[in-house]
Amino acid sequence: MTGPAWLVLPTFNEAENLETVVAAARRVLGEAAPEGFRVLVVDDDSPDGTGAMADELAATHPGEVEVLHRPVREGLGPAYLAGFGRALSAGAGHVFEMDADLSHDPADLARLLGAVRDGGADLALGSRYVPGGGVADWGAIRRVVSRGGSWYARRALGLQVRDLTGGFKCFRADVLREIDLPSVRSRGYAFQVELTYRTIVRGLRVVEVPIVFRDRELGTSKMSWRITAEAAWLVPQLRRGAEHLRHPAGEPQGATSSRRIDTG
Repeated sequence: MTGPAWLVLPTFNEAENLETVVAAARRVLGEAAPEGFRVLVVDDDSPDGTGAMADELAATHPGEVEVLHRPVREGLGPAYLAGFGRALSAGAGHVFEMDADLSHDPADLARLLGAVRDGGADLALGSRYVPGGGVADWGAIRRVVSRGGSWYARRALGLQVRDLTGGFKCFRADVLREIDLPSVRSRGYAFQVELTYRTIVRGLRVVEVPIVFRDRELGTSKMSWRITAEAAWLVPQLRRGAEHLRHPAGEPQGATSSRRIDTG
């Protein structure tokens, strides 16, 4: 039997969304994860009280909600790495990434988990850019920037994955052990590209599950031009950083693919 499913939720000033997203995730994972689940809130000392709210949720739902407090805001990548470390040390069988602002629909957790647990994927990506996926509530400029970022990363790394910059994912836990998390360099949104690239380089199977991404209704986006610039600079360098993960003979260890999962 595999271990429980862990959902890692990095937060910074998400007090307006946290209770809603945790409640929805608990409902979905309670049905979709028969081995059990844990929602791990990784809070970077939010000044709006998100950490205290997370503590209240953990006290109300012991065994289902846990909080990891980090005293300094270091970025998305370090927050996720801290959360992954906690999940792996506790024997997680599957590990999710998901935004805490409700731009990702918690109902889709079940579909991502099914693609890995039942569909044989090592990593399932919630994809905006495969048939059946999409975005809502975005203006033209943001759509162009997002699609352009994925296109740029795809070309720079020679990949076929359509949505490399998305942050809604389900990993088989052993994948996180295989891709050498301590050597991950990215701190901002390039982190999403780097983890997917490392999984593919390792020869593991990646699939894209269509999702609809919705813009946040409450709170403030953490995206900035500085984060975008970091991604543009770092992505071409990811090949060197992941080269040591390749199979010694230069061949993949498993079938690597990028395809749409038919969930309907």
